[in-house]
Amino acid sequence: MFSRISVIIPAFNEEQSIGLVLGALPQDQIHEVIVVDNNSTDNTARVAIEKGARMVEEKRRGYGSACLKGISELDNPHIVVFVDGDFSDYPEEIVQLVTPIESGEVDFVLGSRMILPESRQALLPQSRYGNQLAVFLIRLFFRHQYTDLGPFRAIRYESLKSLDMQDTNFGWTVEMQIKAVQKGLRILEVPVKYRERIGVSKITGTFSGTIKAGTKIIYTIFKYLLT
Repeated sequence: MFSRISVIIPAFNEEQSIGLVLGALPQDQIHEVIVVDNNSTDNTARVAIEKGARMVEEKRRGYGSACLKGISELDNPHIVVFVDGDFSDYPEEIVQLVTPIESGEVDFVLGSRMILPESRQALLPQSRYGNQLAVFLIRLFFRHQYTDLGPFRAIRYESLKSLDMQDTNFGWTVEMQIKAVQKGLRILEVPVKYRERIGVSKITGTFSGTIKAGTKIIYTIFKYLLT
């Protein structure tokens, strides 16, 4: 790899997993790793620093807020990768995501957890069904067939800037995917491995989180349909 690759990891109370995520990244092929501590109450920040990541703080709670903070801290990369801090993804697979962008074939690569049967089964049922509904609506309204709203994704930095991302919480992933279609980005999905996360999910691990996330995702889809 010859591109400047920046990795953004939003993290909220991921003390047990963030070190594993950082350790699994192919560090010799990455320009910078930014861990965004999203108001954690544990030692997430300390562990991230000890593992060599650049740690920045975002006090405003929300997945999208953390991602936006990470973007604001980027050091002029060619490609930006987003990966979660819970060790559910396989960070070493970053190569599969960035290679099609480096070759000039595409602008945006989504790591899909819904293609490989073993990865699909590692998702909680509410995640699987929610994803299926969301991608069905995107196909219906925006004429693009996604299989997942997976958080593990890579995008050309210039393309990311053109999307003018806004969402501060649960609508972040679907906003990016809809805007990528609207902007005419060249999009590719690649299968990625997935496993049960370490700890309890802050979203699909609770009933209220599931309802809030599902409602916001559906709202975001209709928002961009109408605007």
